[in-house]
Amino acid sequence: MADRNDKEGKKPFIGVGIAIGVAIGAALGQLFGNLAVGIGMGIAIGVAIGAAVEQKRIQ
Repeated sequence: MADRNDKEGKKPFIGVGIAIGVAIGAALGQLFGNLAVGIGMGIAIGVAIGAAVEQKRIQ
C-alpha cells in the first residue's frame, strides 16, 4: 500500500479516470449498440489512465 498518497490513503486519479472512462464508454456504447460493453471498455480505459497518472505523480 506504499503507492497510496499521504493525505487519506485514497487514489483520487483512479476515480477521475473511471468517471471520464464511463462518459467516453457511454458514447462508445451508443456506437456499438450495447451500452454495457461501451461502459465496460470505458472503465477499463479510465482505470488504466488513472493508474498511469497516479504512478507518474508518485515518482
